[in-house]
Amino acid sequence: MKFFMFLAFAIFLQGALGELLCEELPVGLCSFSIASSRKRCLLETYSSNDGTMDFQCKTSEVVAVNLYEYIEADKCVSSCGVDRKSVGISSDALLDSQFTAKLCSPQCYQRSQQ
Repeated sequence: MKFFMFLAFAIFLQGALGELLCEELPVGLCSFSIASSRKRCLLETYSSNDGTMDFQCKTSEVVAVNLYEYIEADKCVSSCGVDRKSVGISSDALLDSQFTAKLCSPQCYQRSQQ
């Protein structure tokens, strides 16, 4: 837990002192994060040299309008019913009314779960 807190603080400090780049984020913080460029980060899979599937954080072309250098809190991610291990960006979940009700709850969009 202490390591995670240190890692989160280090990333926050990096955002305050320099650019937050998706490609530099650990896989566990990639999804639901926004780079300094205002582009959303997304988790992608790739085949490593030994043939196994691995994850990497990439910058998407989706631009966040009012946020930048932002990493959503784990508490909000879990309370909103989403998963940081989501790969890519998909709109399929938006068709599920229960998903959108959780995602659009005041606890999430007003950041009261942080």
